[in-house]
Amino acid sequence: MRQIAARLDVPTGDARLLQLANNAVFALPDPTLVIRIARTHRLRDRVAKVVALAHWFALMNAPTIRLAPAAPEPMAVGDLLASVWTYVPPTPPGPTVDDLGQVLREFHALPVPSIEPPEWDPIGDARRRLADAEGLRQDEHDFLSTWCDRLEPQLTALRQRTASGLIHGDAHVGNLLREPSGRVVMCDFDATCLGPWQVDLAAVAANETRFGEVGYHARMVASYGVDVTTDPCWPLLRDARELKMIAAATPLLATSSAVAAEFRWRVRSVQEDDHEARWTPFADLER
Repeated sequence: MRQIAARLDVPTGDARLLQLANNAVFALPDPTLVIRIARTHRLRDRVAKVVALAHWFALMNAPTIRLAPAAPEPMAVGDLLASVWTYVPPTPPGPTVDDLGQVLREFHALPVPSIEPPEWDPIGDARRRLADAEGLRQDEHDFLSTWCDRLEPQLTALRQRTASGLIHGDAHVGNLLREPSGRVVMCDFDATCLGPWQVDLAAVAANETRFGEVGYHARMVASYGVDVTTDPCWPLLRDARELKMIAAATPLLATSSAVAAEFRWRVRSVQEDDHEARWTPFADLER
């Protein structure tokens, strides 16, 4: 972060860590920047995709955060890549799930980007996470690999029979910001791709059960206008979402005992078919 800030000739005296998961995200409020660093070289392609999307979002005036004008392209430090964004200061009231439904309706109405984002592929993403895992036990690797094998043909069939459009890929309230103007915008486009729009609604529905966000799903239904849990594809989407919520931690197991403990709790609850087990967000554990 300091090397990037030095190259941009901006101070770091007020820098603070916002998140430490697959990305290390630092806010620099004084120069109004956010520096987002992918913590593994395996995510280099993802950083380039996100930056290309951000340029297109700006052209479309999409409800999304903007790249910092001083750094319109990815910045490399060693094997790692970072993107630099315009800082959005905390503006009350905080975004809600009602805002999420409204923003998603606007986001889903966007045309297919000219840069051709990748197709929704939760299995491919999970397998890449497993390949980058350190500290993953063999039995855990086998369980997650078998889960991928079971879901893959079902998700392939779903993609073939469902219309595809632009989806955020990780749509939850934590990925919303309210600008000083009052407009609510989305951030974190690592998972943005082309896929069934139901994927974005499944996140809130799955999170309600796992993270105890009671009432969020009902408000999402009222805001967006669709109840994804009544869709025939819901059980499959929930399964894919839970795989994502578990596999996301595998590259971090060797660096955080708290994340490793939560990861193993999540795996155990799925193995025991316990849909009522409560999980703790990984981002909360890293703070």
